[in-house]
Parts: sequence; structure tokens; C-alpha cells
Amino acid sequence: MDTVRRPLRWTAITGVLLALAAGLTGCTNAVAMSPAPSADDAACAAVQVRLPATVDTKYALRETTAQSTAAWGDPEAAVYHCGVAVPTVSDLPCFALSGVDWIRDDRGAQIVYTTFGRSPAVQVVIDTKRTTSQVVQDLTDAVSTLPKDGHECLDPSQVQG
Repeated sequence: MDTVRRPLRWTAITGVLLALAAGLTGCTNAVAMSPAPSADDAACAAVQVRLPATVDTKYALRETTAQSTAAWGDPEAAVYHCGVAVPTVSDLPCFALSGVDWIRDDRGAQIVYTTFGRSPAVQVVIDTKRTTSQVVQDLTDAVSTLPKDGHECLDPSQVQG
């Protein structure tokens, strides 16, 4: 009689575990993202632990599915990738903010900000309908820990034509 109950017990336990696992995965609110090419750089990890819990005073940090990434808001008002390609030359507007240079690429509904003069580079994409460049200001302290690579934003008067 015990031999009949044993398979039933294991079947019931397995069923409960599968239902529990399915229920837990259905509850995750992680943002699906892909890592940047150099996401495994140690400098990205140093920035990751310094990212703010909130940006623009109202958007909370959410879990993501990729290394060296972050997202704030539900739906996302801003997303962050560390380890993107390091820009060396750009004709896009470049500005300094609290010691960090940023390139600004206005794409209408989104603005893409990429660090300039830092390696690895960081890219922040903001949804212009939900937030402002305040997000960049909120991230600048954390990003300022990235090593400088010698490049910096130049004023147009500094460029000979």
C-alpha cells in the first residue's frame, strides 16, 4: 500500500512546485532588456550600485533582466545601459553637467544621452512624454565614477574650421 502512495505523493509535490514556480514568474515585473557589449566591465558594476532608487522625484527603479541596465517608471520613463560603444567624435550637441560630459540625440519621443569622455560609456534614453532631462542630472553623480578617457565636449569657438 505504501508503494502506491509514494508515486502519488511525489506527483502532488511536483505539481505544487510547478504551480508555485509558474505563479512566481507571473508576478515578476522585471523590464526585459539586453546588455550592452561591455556590460561586464567592472566600472559598470561600480556605477550600478550607485544608481538612485528614484529619478525625477517620482519614478522608482525597477528590476531588469540584463547586466548593467536599469529602468525607472512603469511603463519606463527612462532606461539605462552601461557598456555601450564609446563615442570619440560627434556632431551632436554636447554639454557638461556636474563634471560629466553628455551627448544629446533628440529623437522626438525619446532623447538619448550618451556619456562623452568616459570609458565604458553610459547611455540613458528618456521618454519625453513622461519625464525630462532631470533624469540625467539624477544619474550624473553615479556616472561620474566612470574613468575619463581624455575626450571632452568642446565649445564651437574651440574648433578651428
